[in-house]
Amino acid sequence: MKVSLFITCLSDAIYPRVGEAMARILARQGVKLDFPKVQTCCGQPAYNSGYWDEARKTARTILAAFRDSDFVVSPSGSCTYMVHHYEELFKDEPEALREARELRSKTYEFTQFLVQVLGVTDIGARFPHKVTYHPSCHGSRLLGVKEEPLELLRGVDGLQLVPLPFAEDCCGFGGTFAVKMADISGAMVTEKADHVKETEAEVLVGLDMACLMNIAGNLRRRGEPVRVLHLAELLEEGARVG
Repeated sequence: MKVSLFITCLSDAIYPRVGEAMARILARQGVKLDFPKVQTCCGQPAYNSGYWDEARKTARTILAAFRDSDFVVSPSGSCTYMVHHYEELFKDEPEALREARELRSKTYEFTQFLVQVLGVTDIGARFPHKVTYHPSCHGSRLLGVKEEPLELLRGVDGLQLVPLPFAEDCCGFGGTFAVKMADISGAMVTEKADHVKETEAEVLVGLDMACLMNIAGNLRRRGEPVRVLHLAELLEEGARVG
């Protein structure tokens, strides 16, 4: 079984520790991750901005990168869902459309792969801290990733999971939205950070580093001591203790 890591731009360039945590966790489950070096951006920024020719160009690289993979696993629900748009990008190219459908069928967000494919909800981690969880929009609303991360969090010994008020509200990042409508985006992330503070959690956890980067930036500027972690990081840290 060839399982490949779709690292995504943010995790590759800014948060490589997330990919490393994923690799260690999956290794504990007997899965050795393959890493195709030719992979690039999934094309989402171009696609969302209306530059479909440019998005199609980068999408071709992704199709080629994972052509021989049995499974593709990503730390981002947002980039994982972008693969679903490839069918629209290649609707007039039969061969590329066939590859796009095949890639979609074998591409999973990290917690989806752990729970749905491997059947794992408890990796033997211990994390004795108060934690709250932010469900990112693309992962929860479009991919339907809702129970998987919660099941994994419930399986962590000593972890106290505290509900986040208005959890499903967007954090305000939205990729290019944060640039095009900065004032609205800033108000949204401030509201999200306020809700995180209400929980009195020590740690905020999520599945998408774009959203977590946005919320973490707001918390840090306000001097809040809340740790912000991708779920893969939390599980890997807990597994070293557990």
